[in-house]
Amino acid sequence: MRQAVQFYLGDEHCTLSGLNPTLTLLDWLRDRGKTGTKEGCNEGDCGACTVLVVRLDQDRLVWRAVNACIQFVSMLDGAQVYTIEDLGTPDAPHPVQAAMVEQHGSQCGFCTPGFVMSMAAYRKTPGATVDDAQIDDALAGNLCRCTGYAPIVRAMKQSMSAGPDRFDAQVATITERLTTLNDGETVQVSGAEGTLTIPATVDVLADTLVQHPEATIVAGATDVGLWVTKGMKQLRHVVSIGRVPELRKIERTDEGLTISAAVTYQEAKPFIADLLPDAAEMIRRLGSTQVRNSATVCGNIANGSPIGDGPPMFIAAGATLHLRLGNERRSMPLEAYFIAYGKQDRRPGEFVEAVTLPVPEKDVQFRAYKISKRFDQDISAVLGAFFMRRNADGIITSVRLAYGGMAATPKRAANAEAALLGRRWDEATLDAARAAIAQDFTPLTDMRATDWYRRTVAANLLTRFFEETTGGPQARLARTGGLAHV
Repeated sequence: MRQAVQFYLGDEHCTLSGLNPTLTLLDWLRDRGKTGTKEGCNEGDCGACTVLVVRLDQDRLVWRAVNACIQFVSMLDGAQVYTIEDLGTPDAPHPVQAAMVEQHGSQCGFCTPGFVMSMAAYRKTPGATVDDAQIDDALAGNLCRCTGYAPIVRAMKQSMSAGPDRFDAQVATITERLTTLNDGETVQVSGAEGTLTIPATVDVLADTLVQHPEATIVAGATDVGLWVTKGMKQLRHVVSIGRVPELRKIERTDEGLTISAAVTYQEAKPFIADLLPDAAEMIRRLGSTQVRNSATVCGNIANGSPIGDGPPMFIAAGATLHLRLGNERRSMPLEAYFIAYGKQDRRPGEFVEAVTLPVPEKDVQFRAYKISKRFDQDISAVLGAFFMRRNADGIITSVRLAYGGMAATPKRAANAEAALLGRRWDEATLDAARAAIAQDFTPLTDMRATDWYRRTVAANLLTRFFEETTGGPQARLARTGGLAHV
C-alpha cells in the first residue's frame, strides 16, 4: 500500500503525503506559484482554470481538458498534468499561443490561459477538424467576458494547420512516466485534515466501504467539488474510484450496454449514441467538454439529483442499475433507485457499480429533450425522455415517459403513460396524454422556471415528440391545415 499521491506536473515528479483529500488542483497550483491558471467561478462553469490532464489508456495517451477548480489533487494519482506555463516560451510558443497572438485572440487576458489549454487539448482530440460547430462544442466551457470569441475561433483554426507541438516529441517520455506511475498499488493517505483512499481493485473498494460506510465516494467530483468550493463542506474520508480498472469498463453485448462506475460521459457518449442516437445531442449539452471529461455516467445517477440529465434518459430507455455491498451484488430498475428527495435505495457501504442500457427493438421511437435558459452548460429546467413502441396497426404497445426537474426525483409520468398505452398515436391520444401530465407532477417554482412553465413545457414536449414521430410539422400542416399546441 502506497502512502502518497504521485503524478507529474510538467516535468516535475510530485509525491504528496498528508494532504487534504479535498484540496483542489487550482488552489494547490496557485499556492505553488502556478498563477497562470485562474480562478473565475470556482464551480466548473467559466473555464478560466482549465488544465491538461494526460492518462494512459491501453498504451494510448488520452489528453483531456479539465476544470482545476473542482478537480481534487487526490484524483490525479498516476496522471500527467500540464498548465499554461508548460506549453511554450516567448521564443518558442505553442502553436495555439502563436495563433492567439497573431489573431488577436486575447483581450483583457483573464480567460486566455483557460482557452489556450482547451485549444491545446482540442488539437490532441482524435478526429478534430476546423468545423465551426465542432470547435464551438470544444470551447463551450470557456467564457470570454470581453466577447472575443470570433478571433479565438480563428486562432483555433490557424493552429490546427500549424504542425506539431512540443508534446509530440515527448510521447515516449510521457508514456514511460505514466507506465511507471501506474503501479497497481492501493493508496492510503491520512493527515490532520482527513483520509484519502484510492483503491487499486473493486474488491478493495468494496472492503473499504464496508469498513468505512461514512466515506464519500468521488469519481469525477463535478458535483462533490461544489460541496467543497461552494458549500464549504468538510469531507473527512474520501474514496477516489478513478483508478479502479474494473470500474473503467464499457461492455457491449447483444443484450445491452453496461457502463461501469468510473466511465466518464465523454468516454461513454459514442457508445450511448450508437444505442440511442437521439441521446448524443442531449449529452453534448450536458455540461462542457471539461465537465464531460470528468463527470461519470454512474456518478450522475448515484448522487440522486432530481435535475440530473442522465437518469430520465436512462429510465426511459429501461436501464438497470447494479449495486454492490461487500461481496453481495444486486440489480434493480433504475427508476426504483430514486425514493425521495435526497434519498436513494442504497445501503450504508453500498456503491453503484454499473448501469446497463438494454438494446432497443428496431421499431422503438426514442427522444430526449433538454430545456434550459442557456443552450450550453446550463442546468435543465425540464428534461423529457420518451420511449414508445407501436405495432403494425399503429397501437402503442409500450411506452415510458421520464422527466427530470418536475419532481423531487427523476420520475415517470404514470398517468400520461396510461393515457397512451393501448391507443392509436393520434391527436386525441396526444390530448389525453397532455392533460394527464397535470396529474403526474406538481413542480416547484425556483430560479430556473415557474411551476406553470414546467407543466406547460412538459406537455409541449409530448407534442414535439408527436410531431417528430408522425411525420413532422410540415406533414401535419399538410394534413390538418394547422398545428395544435404550438
